[in-house]
Amino acid sequence: MLDALIIAAHPDDAELGMGGAILRMLEDGLRVGILDLTNGEPTPLGTPEIRMSETQAATDVLGITWRENLGLHNRKLQPDLAARAALAGVMRQTRPRWLFTHYWVDAHPDHVAACELTEAARFWAKLSKCDLPSKPHHPERIFHFWSVHQKTPPQPSFVIDTTKTHQKKQKAILCYKSQFPTPESGLSVPERVAAGDAWWGTMIGTAAGEPFACREPIALSGFGDLR
Repeated sequence: MLDALIIAAHPDDAELGMGGAILRMLEDGLRVGILDLTNGEPTPLGTPEIRMSETQAATDVLGITWRENLGLHNRKLQPDLAARAALAGVMRQTRPRWLFTHYWVDAHPDHVAACELTEAARFWAKLSKCDLPSKPHHPERIFHFWSVHQKTPPQPSFVIDTTKTHQKKQKAILCYKSQFPTPESGLSVPERVAAGDAWWGTMIGTAAGEPFACREPIALSGFGDLR
């Protein structure tokens, strides 16, 4: 059903971490879905209703047609057995080739839990003789995007050129007005994300880029794939 399933702890994480890559995949004709694990609330300026409205607006900007919420608890996200079974069930039903989720080191405990949960659910999704829905399925790879809470430089496995999709990514991020109020000083979160994307672009000779990591080897069809 899906080529790529992005698994995010909260609504806005997918847009922040890999909004440009999502748009690139859609432009290439790939089937992309986003699964938010929680509703992201409470937050200082948000409500569940506001966050849902903002998420829908960002989803419309991206052009995503499959986006669901697993209904787990914000601020209390745990990779427990019930959550693992629920997520594995989604993987078996959507049958993605690739999974994308948070990097395994992050200052936000929910992001770390989302990563651990995704890795465990990927394994469970392939099990037979169990009470999970649909047939066994094992996504080929998990790729990890970076969120804004970790203040250490990423060490990515690869960087995707997002020059052509950078502006639309920013438009999607700005839908989350309740999450990114104007700071009294310094750069706002959207401005910091834009600066980071520009920096990663300089690392690969483009105007913008997004970094990704993978714990497993990444296959290349030939040296022509290297840049």
